[in-house]
Amino acid sequence: MLELRHLQTLSALRAHGSLAAAADELHVTASAVSHQLKELENYYGVKLVNRRSRPLTFTPAGNVVLKLADNILPQVVRTKNNLKRLAHGQAGRLRLASECHSCFDWLMPILNQFRREWSDVELDFATGFEPEPHHLLMEGDIDLLITTSDLELEGICYQPLFTYESRLVLSPTHPLASKQSIAPSDLVDQTLIAYPVEAKRLDVIAKFMAPAEVSFAKIRTTELTAMLIQLVASERGVAALPDWVAAEYEKKGWIVTRPLISPNSLNKDLPSSIQNQNRHGVFCQLFAATREKSQEVAYMQGFAKLLDELVKP
Repeated sequence: MLELRHLQTLSALRAHGSLAAAADELHVTASAVSHQLKELENYYGVKLVNRRSRPLTFTPAGNVVLKLADNILPQVVRTKNNLKRLAHGQAGRLRLASECHSCFDWLMPILNQFRREWSDVELDFATGFEPEPHHLLMEGDIDLLITTSDLELEGICYQPLFTYESRLVLSPTHPLASKQSIAPSDLVDQTLIAYPVEAKRLDVIAKFMAPAEVSFAKIRTTELTAMLIQLVASERGVAALPDWVAAEYEKKGWIVTRPLISPNSLNKDLPSSIQNQNRHGVFCQLFAATREKSQEVAYMQGFAKLLDELVKP
C-alpha cells in the first residue's frame, strides 16, 4: 500500500508545514493530500501527522516514513535524470576497438578529453586481435572501430582520419640497414615480427609483399609494441610499423626504418593522392567505423567531433 506518491506527500508536508502549501508543490488539491494521508493511516491503522499543530508535526510512525522518503526520493530523482540522459544520448557506454594496435599514442589524448566532456559515458575496450572486427561492429558488440579497411558493409559508415606511412623497422646492425629503401624481394628470407592478427590484415603483406607475389620466410607474433621493438633490435626479425610509432624508437637509436618501395605497392582501392604517395613508400588510410544508427547518439557525435579535430590541418 505504501507508494512513492505517499513518500512525496509526506516530504512536501515536512517542507511546507501545511496541507495547502504541500498541495501547491505537488500540483494537487489540499483535499487530495488529506485523502492520501487518511488512506495511508487507515490502511496501517496508525496516525502519521498531527494536523492541529502549526506547522504540521509528525508522529513517530510519520518520522519512520519520512526516513524512508529521505533514502528513496533522491535515488528516484537520480534515476529519472539518468534515464533522461540516456534517452538524449548524454549517458551510456562506448565500446571501442582498434585494428591499429599502436594507435593509442594519438588516441589517448582524445579519450581523456572525451572522458572530461562526457563523464556519464562509460568507455570500454575490446581486444584488437579479433579475426573479424567489422563483424563485431555489425553485431553491436563494439560501437567504434579504428581500421584501415573501409569495407562496403550495409549499415556501416566510415570517418576518414589520416594517412600514415608503413615503414620497415630493423636493427641498426641488420644487413638491410645499409639500403636506402626496401623491395619485396629483400624480405623473402626474413622473419616478420608482427601483431597476432591474420596475415592478410598486415599492411606490409597486403600492400607490399602480396602484390609482388612473395612472402616472408617466417612470421613471429607478439601483442606488445615494446616487445616487438626489442625482438627487432636483437635481430630476431624485422617489422613494419606506422611512421609515428617507429619514429619514437628510431630517435632513441634502438632501431632504424626504411621506406617500402615497389611498383606493385600501389593499392587501387586508395585515393589517387595516396597512390601517388605510394610511389615513395607504402601509405595507408585510417578510418573510424561506426554503425549508421549510432550516429544519432549525442555522445557518438561528440567522439566523432574530437576525431575530426584530430585530422584538421
